[in-house]
Amino acid sequence: MSEDRRQLRNKKGKRKRKKILVAWILTPILILALSAAAYGAFLYNKAESVMNKSFKPVDHGQNQVKQNVENTSVLFIGVDDSQERKFGGSARSDALMLATFNKKDNSVKLLSIPRDSYVHIPEKNIYTKITHAHAYGGVKLTLETVEELLDVPVDYYVKMNFNAFMDVIDALGGIKVDVPYTFSEQDSHDRKRAITLQKGMQTLNGEQALALARTRHYDNDILRGERQQEIVKAILSKGASINSIGKYSNVMEAVGKNMTTDLSFDQTKSFISYLTAGTKLKTESMTLKGSDSRIDGIYYYQLDQTALEKTKSILKKQLGITSNDSNN
Repeated sequence: MSEDRRQLRNKKGKRKRKKILVAWILTPILILALSAAAYGAFLYNKAESVMNKSFKPVDHGQNQVKQNVENTSVLFIGVDDSQERKFGGSARSDALMLATFNKKDNSVKLLSIPRDSYVHIPEKNIYTKITHAHAYGGVKLTLETVEELLDVPVDYYVKMNFNAFMDVIDALGGIKVDVPYTFSEQDSHDRKRAITLQKGMQTLNGEQALALARTRHYDNDILRGERQQEIVKAILSKGASINSIGKYSNVMEAVGKNMTTDLSFDQTKSFISYLTAGTKLKTESMTLKGSDSRIDGIYYYQLDQTALEKTKSILKKQLGITSNDSNN
């Protein structure tokens, strides 16, 4: 682990941090845990089994198992692990979202990170698209890259692939989404123009929702992140419906086959209790401002450095990191 990551963790430890939504990758965990809490021993045990099978810790330095939520961060990583997109090696990340929790303010800030953001990749010591970090070094290097970019520690990760995304939506019987424009997009097997959606409110199946979440040819990465957040809300709305209770077992099966995380089952329950208890949770969606650019003929999303510094300050405040923490 990089020294910078270790220092960030040590600093946060001084604040007695307690060890967390994203675009769509958060949703299956919420549905899983909510169903477990509300609908009996069978689903509870099934949820626990799924989480235990998905548990895959990554070196987080000197982290300790703590069950409560205070000032905490979770990185949600969406990847396409299909054979069509592995390119002969590890998959690139296709969606990144950092969730930061502040228990005192009862708030969550969700930061979408555009996949083509031009960043420094530690360990490789190169500048390239942030999506390449996962291809070069998996979850560990992705965590380190995000921590260096935003200058805040990442406590946990949740990684899911697109199969889970589609299977969860299909298990729920589809979701209702307002499609912003008419478009055609490839499907999960990379068959060109296999999915065509018309503009307007409609019910989408898993393949259709994936096409809406992934398409990048009709707007930009910022609007793409906003589309993904709208899909998350639609899944949460459908998952919370009393009519969906009988479908939770299939939802959990879809999650279990396609997720890895370093969150334990008990930790997940703690977060769900935080999200559903007391006064209404304040959730804010954030994006990284920037502009389109080309370097050596390759497209990148060039981050606005002034806006990036402001974002760092907001995240540090959300996590209770003081100026002294950052400078010492």
